[in-house]
Amino acid sequence: MSFQQGLSGLNASAKNLDVIGNNISNSSTIGFKGSAAQFADVFANTAAGSSTTAIGIGTAVSSISQQFTQGNLEVTSNALDVAINGNGFFRLSNNGAITYTRNGQFSMDKNGYIVTAGGQFLTGYPASPSGIGVTAAAPANLQVSSVELAPSATTSATLQVGLDPSKSVPAVTPFDPANVLTYNDSTSLSLYDSLGGQHTLSTFFVKTAANNWDVYGKLDNSVIAGGRIGNMVFNTNGTVSSAPDISLSLPVTTGAASIALTLKISNSTQFSTGFSTTPPAQDGYAAGKLTGFAIAKDGIITANYSNGQTRAQGQIAISNFVNSQGLQTLGGNQWAETAASGQPATGVPGTSNLGVLQSGALESSAIDLTAELVDMITAQRVYQANAQTIKTQDSVLQTLVNLR
Repeated sequence: MSFQQGLSGLNASAKNLDVIGNNISNSSTIGFKGSAAQFADVFANTAAGSSTTAIGIGTAVSSISQQFTQGNLEVTSNALDVAINGNGFFRLSNNGAITYTRNGQFSMDKNGYIVTAGGQFLTGYPASPSGIGVTAAAPANLQVSSVELAPSATTSATLQVGLDPSKSVPAVTPFDPANVLTYNDSTSLSLYDSLGGQHTLSTFFVKTAANNWDVYGKLDNSVIAGGRIGNMVFNTNGTVSSAPDISLSLPVTTGAASIALTLKISNSTQFSTGFSTTPPAQDGYAAGKLTGFAIAKDGIITANYSNGQTRAQGQIAISNFVNSQGLQTLGGNQWAETAASGQPATGVPGTSNLGVLQSGALESSAIDLTAELVDMITAQRVYQANAQTIKTQDSVLQTLVNLR
């Protein structure tokens, strides 16, 4: 028996206890991935090669292997908390230096950039200039703009009404919006001018003959020039035979440009069920202030505005590696690419072998505390056993020294 085996066992067990202790200390660290000590036996070779009766000289820690297992997802109340469910890492930038993390605890700095607690920028794909979708480009620092959304004038509107064929042609003429005896039915919809001002377009329907109706209009309190703006002719089955789109140029008095509008009425019907309308649709909106944002499972960051509009602010990109265990641990919940890990495959969450994102959630530490405590007990017993072999060897040597 040699002191070498026992000493190597003590060293290896101590390192194993260090690894277990580090795992336990990070059991509450968001996105933490545990490690495991891997051991290898040690043999001494002679000049002639290894002997079939050679006895090993102990053990050694061959590597500390990282365990990239999925942690549980915990729901939070912060919209900027993001968890990856599946493979991949968030891609961070610090003055051009790229690192990777599974910790999705993000916040927003004074300039609207999404950053980690350490100040690294979260990267992804920038939004398109229109805010509809993202731009296919190299990942860049993601920024949520708090700039007020500019208004957009209405250019198209859809009005679908159900007219009643049993109604009579009005006996009173000409059309007067103030006199209900000059028209059969009416409805209204909101329009927006180039400055975001809201206006009301009122439409009036006047029966002129069987299956034939004239359409009159009024913007706010003024009858549209000419009064009559369109005509609808119906088939005997109640569907539209002729109802061309109505093109209007509506002047406003707020200093904005005239509203150039195309009013679509071709989906209207004529059935004996009384007058009815469906909610009108139009493409304009007022100016809007940022009220919040949401992150979808594919990483799209959507800003919500007070005018009911939404705009894409960018898309979070995530990266994966062929050999995640080859990544270099940097601390601070970050890893760096190495030759052993291979180059990152960066893309959209949910594509290829990349995981999906969950907003308002965090990935808890992947440490199983019960298993770590059991492993610690086992490592402690192994340490004690190796200490016992040294004690036994010391006793044998003492016996030899005491020979007379």
